[in-house]
Amino acid sequence: MNISELLSLPHDMNPGPVAPYLEGFAAQMASVGHTSFTINGYLSSAIHFGGWVEASGLNFADVNEETIKAFGAHHCQCAGRRSQKHVSRKYTARVQRFAEYLRQQGAIRAIAGSMTEAPSSLSAFRDWLLRHRGVALVTVERHERLITRMLPALGMDAGKYNAASVRKVILDQIRGCRPAHAKTIVGALRVYLRFLATNGACHPDLDHALPTVAEWKLSSLPRYLDANQVARLVDSCSKDGPQGLRDRAIVLLLLRLGLRAGDIASMRPTDIDWQDATVLVRGKGRRDVCLPLPQDAGDAVLDYIEHARPQVAIDRVFLCAKAPFRPLRAGMIVSGIVRAALRRAGIENPPSHGANLLRHTAATIMLRAGATLDEIGTVLRHKSPDTTAHYAKVDIAALQQIAQPWPKEGTSC
Repeated sequence: MNISELLSLPHDMNPGPVAPYLEGFAAQMASVGHTSFTINGYLSSAIHFGGWVEASGLNFADVNEETIKAFGAHHCQCAGRRSQKHVSRKYTARVQRFAEYLRQQGAIRAIAGSMTEAPSSLSAFRDWLLRHRGVALVTVERHERLITRMLPALGMDAGKYNAASVRKVILDQIRGCRPAHAKTIVGALRVYLRFLATNGACHPDLDHALPTVAEWKLSSLPRYLDANQVARLVDSCSKDGPQGLRDRAIVLLLLRLGLRAGDIASMRPTDIDWQDATVLVRGKGRRDVCLPLPQDAGDAVLDYIEHARPQVAIDRVFLCAKAPFRPLRAGMIVSGIVRAALRRAGIENPPSHGANLLRHTAATIMLRAGATLDEIGTVLRHKSPDTTAHYAKVDIAALQQIAQPWPKEGTSC
């Protein structure tokens, strides 16, 4: 059923002021893979909302989050509907999505659930990170999210910040967090304080008041899967459906090239050169590296693109398996795909559960195949050779050759 036929279906109410926007809204939903049945349900909710706005005598241009809340709470006795004390939460969520579309079209100013306007300091902070520090967008968004969470405790007047106040706020934030996450929170605030100090908005050197999170770098052994577990993991990704084809391609790319989760999420169709069998990886620090595309990984990606990838105009290789079709928004989604594959493969108590497990596995496989640490560092795009040297710990044969015998009892040092 096309959009015109959907709009011609009989509805209970007059759409009122929303009528000019229904066709565009339906087209947008169709473009991301929603079925006619789903689109019709959203259109019914949008028409109901438009009719309620008109019947309530509200100014359509002034619709905001309070309007949406009032619609969800109203005692519905609208035309053609049963008497209900209020509209269901799911029904209101449909209206929220329609209101977001209206906001994008400039028809209204705000919608329910929208965030309050970011402080000017955060907007300038974002611009500084992107333009002057060259920080990746995903990192910028993470810093923004963490600082936004801390701002109520910090206060809006940066001139009043002092060593005691910023230290108290950060200690409250990291209490109970794992070391890795605590380091991320401390790092975000440290960078923000340096930005404020650069602009003269706060006292300089406040970043030195923040505590250092104790975490010994590279102190543990690399976490990886053995050859049998790798085979089971790949086999667990079925070739029968769209999701299985997508997951198989992702798992093979992670295993063969040691990609990061963010590399998978941000991969574009134009990054793959099928003629030369290479893939362009946009990694940390905005460093682009062209890597060879192994045969099995390339075949899996091509199989997904030709037979399973939704036919939508989205500039990403890997998309969500169900409508609305959209890019994998963050690396955590890719790690979730790996966790699901580990469960399907029956791998109990794996060393870790995210995409980094397959990155470490790829490095270990290369090392045992005879690759040098320099070669592994090039593929994994490490900035420092010390990071790659971490994998020397799993080369037991080489370590045995240089290991010194344990001194006999009574031997002086």
